[in-house]
Order: sequence, then C-alpha cells, then structure tokens
Amino acid sequence: MILCAAERDAQRLMTVLPKRLATYGLTLHPTKTRLIRFTRPPYAPQGSRAKSPTGPGTFDLLGFTHYWGRSRRGNWVVKRKTAVKRLSRALHRFNAWCRSHRHAPVAWQHQQLVQKLRGHYAYYGITGNEHRLRRVRWEVIRLWRKWLNRRSQRRRMHWERFARLLEQYPLPRVKIVHTTVGT
Repeated sequence: MILCAAERDAQRLMTVLPKRLATYGLTLHPTKTRLIRFTRPPYAPQGSRAKSPTGPGTFDLLGFTHYWGRSRRGNWVVKRKTAVKRLSRALHRFNAWCRSHRHAPVAWQHQQLVQKLRGHYAYYGITGNEHRLRRVRWEVIRLWRKWLNRRSQRRRMHWERFARLLEQYPLPRVKIVHTTVGT
C-alpha cells in the first residue's frame, strides 16, 4: 500500500513503479494493483446526515476493511474492521472444525477452541474492531453448542445446560491486542 497526498503524484507513481520493479525482475499483479480514491469525507456538522454523492471510499487489505469514521473527538480518522470475506471464512472454518471434532472429549475441544480464538484475537484484535470480535465469539459459542447437541439422538443440550458447561469451560473474552493512535 502506497499513499499519496495528490492524485497527480499517484498517477505518476503508477507509471514509474512497473519500470522500477522491472529492473529487479519483479512485476505488479494486474488485478491486485489499482488506484483508489481514499480521501477524507467533506466536513459536515456531526449531527447531520449529509453524505457526499460518491462516498469517501473503502478498500480491503490484509483481511481488514479500511474506511473513514469519526473519532471520539469528532475528527475524521481511518478505521479498520474485519473484512466480510475473512469473517465468513473464519466462521466457516470454526463450523467445519466443530463438526469434524464433535465426538472428541469436551475438555480437549475447549482447549482447541481457546487456542483458535486467541489466535483470531491476536490478528484481528485492533482498536475499533471489537464488534466483529464479539460476533466471532458469539458464533463460536453457538456453533459449539450446535455440534455438541448432535453427538447423540437422545437429550438436547438446552442453553441453561450449555451455560453451565461454559462456566466450567469458559471461552476467552474479546481482547484488543493492538491499539492505534487517533481512533
């Protein structure tokens, strides 16, 4: 990612960069390299709903959607949240894992889920992304219960019983690991 203050500079960079990389035997991927207009939205009073006709623009990079939002003080800042594709991919993987390991001992399942959630928090645990992390945690709890329910054809594990199981085997709370300045 390269940021330029002026569009003219960005255009010039896009013409020079492929030539510069070619001297080292490198190329730019044509579908992954593009110019994105990502400017701060025009000023509007904080309470108003006025938006620009084109919008400020967003882009996905390294599993995060970068977008413009307001800080607590009301200033425009670049915010990041888990990209929708990465969020759904993570939830699909948790679902597949719970399904394939539903007959394993609950203590071992808990240990593995704790590791997986901590790893997820370690990468996606940035300032402003707490809502998406909470959603992942809730979905993991829901999926774990769903697949524990399907271990047999007998008794269903109602939420009250599952809540007691979660007291014995708690999943880690959402944790912001990386803080960014200005948000």
